[in-house]
Amino acid sequence: MSLSEDADPSEQRAASRPAAAATQPNRVTFNRLELNRILNLYGRMVADGEWRDYAIDFLKDRAVFSVYRRASEVPIYRIEKDPRLARKQGMYSVIAATGLILRRGHELERVLLVIDRKLAVV
Repeated sequence: MSLSEDADPSEQRAASRPAAAATQPNRVTFNRLELNRILNLYGRMVADGEWRDYAIDFLKDRAVFSVYRRASEVPIYRIEKDPRLARKQGMYSVIAATGLILRRGHELERVLLVIDRKLAVV
């Protein structure tokens, strides 16, 4: 074995691994503040018994947070971040299960109000 005994074994494994992380395509993601706001809303709705499950998809062109009433159903809401629309209608949108865009805008906080208000009125 030509590697020194002082070397960390995890570094040895990382050095022998192909550079898959470097060749991974860029993906759109939610940052920590965005995800924190979405998960706070999700937690409140779970506590109220309205929502039961979620899924997060980081795609090449957009990030999607899907909310489910039951795990076997289609999502009742999709919260999407699409940076291509940042200078147009706004990169954030809330989409209903039917595909109808309930609200679109530049600020996540204001876009999420459509869900907060709708559940508060009912």
